Amino acid sequence: MVVALLKKQQDENTAVASRIRVEQVSHGFDTLTGRLDVLEDIDLDIAPGEFVALLGPSGCGKSTLLRLVAGLEPASAGCITQDDKPITRPDPSRIVVFQDPTLFPWRTVWDNIALGLEAQGILKQEKARVDAALQKVGLEGFEKSYPHQLSGGMAQRVALARALVNNPKVLILDEPLGKLDSLTRLELQSELVSLWLKNGFSVLLVTHDVEEALFMAQRVIIFTPRPAKIAAELAVDLPYPRHRGDPKLAGLRHEVLDRLGLGTSW
Repeated sequence: MVVALLKKQQDENTAVASRIRVEQVSHGFDTLTGRLDVLEDIDLDIAPGEFVALLGPSGCGKSTLLRLVAGLEPASAGCITQDDKPITRPDPSRIVVFQDPTLFPWRTVWDNIALGLEAQGILKQEKARVDAALQKVGLEGFEKSYPHQLSGGMAQRVALARALVNNPKVLILDEPLGKLDSLTRLELQSELVSLWLKNGFSVLLVTHDVEEALFMAQRVIIFTPRPAKIAAELAVDLPYPRHRGDPKLAGLRHEVLDRLGLGTSW
């Protein structure tokens, strides 16, 4: 019954999510020593409301792909679209949450969360969205606090609320839990999954944590070393909520580590 309700809720939420298509995308940078190729012929289709995680060696180009999807820079070759429209610049429908919360120290929690609405000139009529975002991430009562008064986990909750207040169709997560202690990280993994299930946006996550990717995502994409190509795609066909001790997750973990060249360690 619980699984059926979660599936029904997720199906209903796809109406507020976007499809992202990455087609034959290659990218590189000009350096003082020559051209540095980072991505090579990447094809990736993220369905509306799907949760996809990217895994691969450090520096292989995962975060670069996120920047391209976010519209922070154009791809050297190929095409990236959102609902069949080319992505050419940042847009409030695609929000990035980075490893560092990057909060403004002179603004309160409430004011940090309100920043996007303020920039769009709609804060006055949309103040209730800030309060709703605070509630979603469990920060009621901290509206008037400043970043230096928050723990690392609370600061990252503010960053998530700042993203959610924009009602994104795509949430782009660049190792958002990477600097947190292990217990806070586990807690926020579960809360992120819950927020995704309730809100229905599409998610593209970069992480170096294999367990995190398998616990949270519906599909895991494994990249080769730079220039990154897609080495494998694994469907994590397990219902939510997931149990970390599930033997199926352990089996998938071994498969992912094997694909990353670490299979003999487990």
